[in-house]
Amino acid sequence: MAYFVYILKCSDETLYTGIATDVDRRLTEHNTSVKGAKYTRVRRPVNLVYTEEVTDRSSACKREHAIKKLKRKEKLELINA
Repeated sequence: MAYFVYILKCSDETLYTGIATDVDRRLTEHNTSVKGAKYTRVRRPVNLVYTEEVTDRSSACKREHAIKKLKRKEKLELINA
């Protein structure tokens, strides 16, 4: 099963990073459901700005952690690459 690391841009221009097996479903949850992250629930609507496919959950968690440690400028460079 493939996993995806994704970055969302929130309505307040902040960035949120997460992992999912179905990015479209997860984006819908972030925008419309209580299943969306607490962080994004108060910053709706959110837009998908980056996805990266990885092979397994462990790799996805490691990559998510690495992206979360980046500075905003570095995240924006990743998005625009």
